Amino acid sequence: MKNKNFNSISEELKRIAEVAGFLWQRGWAEANGGNISVNLTHLTDSSVQEFHQSKKTTILEEPLTGLPGNLFYVTGAGKRMRDVAKSPLDFGAIIKINDDGISYEIVSEKFIKPTSELPSHLSIHNFLKAQGKHKSVVLHTHPTELIALTHCKPFGNAEKLSRMLWSMIPETIVLVPRGLGIVPYILTGTTQLANETIRHLENHDVVMWEKHGILAVGEDIGYCFDLIDTLSKSANIYLAAKTAGFEPQGLNNEQLKGLVEKFNLPPNKFLNLL
Repeated sequence: MKNKNFNSISEELKRIAEVAGFLWQRGWAEANGGNISVNLTHLTDSSVQEFHQSKKTTILEEPLTGLPGNLFYVTGAGKRMRDVAKSPLDFGAIIKINDDGISYEIVSEKFIKPTSELPSHLSIHNFLKAQGKHKSVVLHTHPTELIALTHCKPFGNAEKLSRMLWSMIPETIVLVPRGLGIVPYILTGTTQLANETIRHLENHDVVMWEKHGILAVGEDIGYCFDLIDTLSKSANIYLAAKTAGFEPQGLNNEQLKGLVEKFNLPPNKFLNLL
């Protein structure tokens, strides 16, 4: 499912548009809910020459020591995913982090103000770069069933929630073997939320924001969508069973261990609990 064969920014924008459409179709992107950022720096092609250098410099809240010169696509402030799906550059922007690492400029043709979550996204990208993780995508969206589970107190425990989601269908533990991190409710758009998310990304690729949404990081936007989509399917199965009036049996530890062995999943503290 991972695909790194994209060799142009225009192709990457098509993939962003495709996933934005998926988010809207799934009902995970109400109004202007959710945001996307993708590091485009590794895409060296002639399309970058179409961009101009903006005269407007925006100062960042904190320095980004690992990102000077990096190029990003980011969805726009107040923009809807259903519109991003139609035209990413009419409802988002390409920005370049200046060489000082403390400011950026919009270099795409239209001046589209980036999402208010930009500082959080860039902080996460800076962390990923510093850790040597080759993950260029940060995807945040609002999956209904997963958010519903965060309103259930027992599932405020990341190990318990991950174990339950793994047990609903085999694909979940295979795709998300490091399980979920959970950040207790924090006001959106704050440095505190960004910092707590980064702390969980040390051990996970997907982080739930309690009563708010989910964030995934990865090498490819389609793969990030797959992670969230699979977790959402597991949550849907669990809630469908509960709605029907029974407790889902789920895969037991031996069955889950069988999947760990078959797919040679890397050890981590959550898998060690099986």
